[in-house]
Amino acid sequence: MESWIGTLFLLACIFPAFVECRIRRYNFNVMMKNTTRLCSSKPIATVNGKFPGPTVYAREGDTVFINVVNHVKYNVSIHWHGVRQLRTGWSDGPAYITQCPIQPGQNYVYNFTITGQRGTLFWHAHILWLRATMHGAIVILPKLGVSYPFPKPNHEAVVVLAEWWKSDTEAVINQAIKSGLAPNVSDAHTINGHPGAISNCPSQGGYTLSVDPGKSYMLRVINAALNEELFFKIAGHKMTVVEVDATYVKPFKTDIIVIAPGQTTNVLVTADQGSGNYMVVSSPFMDAPIAVDNVTATATLHYSGTLASSITTLTSSPSKNATPVANNFIDSLRSLNSKKYPAKVPKNVDHSLFFTVGLGVNPCPSCKQGNGSRVVASINNVTFTMPTIAILQAHFFGIKGVYTTDFPQNPPFKFNFTGTPANLATTSGTKVYRLPYNATIQLVLQDTGIIAPENHPIHLHGFNFFAVGKGLENFNPKTDPKNFNLVDPVERNTIGVPRGGWVAIRFRSDNPGVWFMHCHLEVHTTWGLKMAFLVDNGKGPNESLLPPPKDLPKC
Repeated sequence: MESWIGTLFLLACIFPAFVECRIRRYNFNVMMKNTTRLCSSKPIATVNGKFPGPTVYAREGDTVFINVVNHVKYNVSIHWHGVRQLRTGWSDGPAYITQCPIQPGQNYVYNFTITGQRGTLFWHAHILWLRATMHGAIVILPKLGVSYPFPKPNHEAVVVLAEWWKSDTEAVINQAIKSGLAPNVSDAHTINGHPGAISNCPSQGGYTLSVDPGKSYMLRVINAALNEELFFKIAGHKMTVVEVDATYVKPFKTDIIVIAPGQTTNVLVTADQGSGNYMVVSSPFMDAPIAVDNVTATATLHYSGTLASSITTLTSSPSKNATPVANNFIDSLRSLNSKKYPAKVPKNVDHSLFFTVGLGVNPCPSCKQGNGSRVVASINNVTFTMPTIAILQAHFFGIKGVYTTDFPQNPPFKFNFTGTPANLATTSGTKVYRLPYNATIQLVLQDTGIIAPENHPIHLHGFNFFAVGKGLENFNPKTDPKNFNLVDPVERNTIGVPRGGWVAIRFRSDNPGVWFMHCHLEVHTTWGLKMAFLVDNGKGPNESLLPPPKDLPKC
């Protein structure tokens, strides 16, 4: 009887419509799983043998316990992307930033409370390139009795966009590091784990979303791809955007969305077309001369009752460099800013920061394919060096020699940032920028033209921020702030720095701990486009980092 009741409670917490649960418990078994895509098989690292991995369900206010057990040969850590982790930085997940990784045969229980958040986020591995196959959705439902600020859909579905390599992704990046050159691009894109109809692999199936005529559906769209921004489109159907990065936005209709790695977008779709099958596509957006995977992933929106022999209504993707299409979508995003969900944009600024982001070239005598040079990436010309002890542990326990607090507030050299400087080299270090508790920060992120200007999706752990302004070319501190939106700017955790341009964000440092900030293009993170903020404790225990759990992994 006792085990039956326990099973019933677990099922109720997994399917939260049935009961209010204060505590959610999940077991994540990290294991290898032989998987076939593109008519070839390989073993991949998965959670519970699934690709994409299991969805984590919770309600706003719930406490979540996730026991991660490592059964693979790699060290593992998992990041709960977008979860604020208020005072629980030990559960944030980036390896060697907030924790040492979980070693083979070991386990770690991530423990955090969902505070003031509702919507779609996602989880993913945060070490090596394991994110390629270790990722899944986080669905945070409103508190019981609290409705959506838009018409409730009849049904909901998670749609995870990703990439697929025929080769082992660890071998791909290791070869790139050895050569000093860029890694091979993926062989296909996927929608919920499937590439769809691929011409050279006719037996490859695709994901099908079945709908009933006249019903409405909320699609929780997640970009879990390693290195590519994506367009998403459904033939013959409009989408109403209602949320990004688990924050509500003013609804608007569109026939296409653009979504960067690390971002989520909730859209409402009504099955208001004639019965039949309708193509769903996911394709790359890249408006710089950078190699991308040009294969479009396809899925099917299937109206119930449609005959199997019915033809599929097709659609085409935008060109990969369709910048106007992308900008039109991005510029349409505004915070809901209602009485119940206000946009609390910092009006005054305590710390004004200016960070350049981009690539560089450093000497590498062993990189024969790179002619003795290696491509690197940096923020303010600092290529981040990963430590061997987690920075948060070093901070909490006062361990010296792990990091320094001299990350530059501004780039060390002024030049035409969107042009090409004479010197392509960067410096290296494990540097953090220190902030007092509860300060207001304005951070301008400026793309550089070193090697090539490029869009960089930047993710900040531990905080949401408001995107108050953006522009092309170089940021002008005298004139550009006059055009900032301080009323209803979109609130996010991941923002695209436009190619050859800049974006300005504001946030409040109300979360003590060490918080990673990095490009969510995994190749750029590997190359060093990353840094961390160290936020001091405030006054009293409610403004202080909690002590580490007893099972915190050891390096």
